[in-house]
Amino acid sequence: MPITANDPTRKSWLDVSPGSDFPIQNIPFGVFLTKDHVVTIGTRIGDYAIDLGALQQLNYFEGIELTDDMFMQDTLNDFISDGQKTWRLVRNRISDIFEAGNPKLRDNADHRDTVIFNVDEVEMQLPVLIGDYTDFYSSREHATNVGKMFRDPDNALLPNWLHIPVGYHGRSSTIVPSGISVHRPMGQTLPNGESTPVIKPSRLIDFEL
Repeated sequence: MPITANDPTRKSWLDVSPGSDFPIQNIPFGVFLTKDHVVTIGTRIGDYAIDLGALQQLNYFEGIELTDDMFMQDTLNDFISDGQKTWRLVRNRISDIFEAGNPKLRDNADHRDTVIFNVDEVEMQLPVLIGDYTDFYSSREHATNVGKMFRDPDNALLPNWLHIPVGYHGRSSTIVPSGISVHRPMGQTLPNGESTPVIKPSRLIDFEL
């Protein structure tokens, strides 16, 4: 199935600055909280957040096989599970809706007010329900820098690192959206020169994006 949404010549009737990371060709998927405190699945074009739940309720996805509440949920799990065919159909339809020459939503003020928000009016949420995950230690530079902290700098990489991907279990509870406060964890440490460990907040925290 062709991805017409990726057509580099497409323009949107929404005002999108030339240097925007979110042209009509991008169409990412996420979950956000609206100014009316409704959690919905959405996308972004330019500086506008687009409520896909509202678009579905207004029948803009007619003809695409979706469950009735596909975009009225608080995670992307069901949408992801539907697979690439559905993703492409939805991306193509969104691209068509916001294409410069399409008047259907552009010329309907009531629908626009329901569907479109400024990005500063919404609050991003964790987009998927994460049951578990494995983190792969795949950057040579990162692995070398960390290895120097624990081993001889000349032997920073473990012997197997260049031959198999090194993975380790991660805690899904530590994954939060950008902008959410992080609580410094408590842990047991042994201060220099002491023989008895103490429980106190961690001095160092590793953030990953």
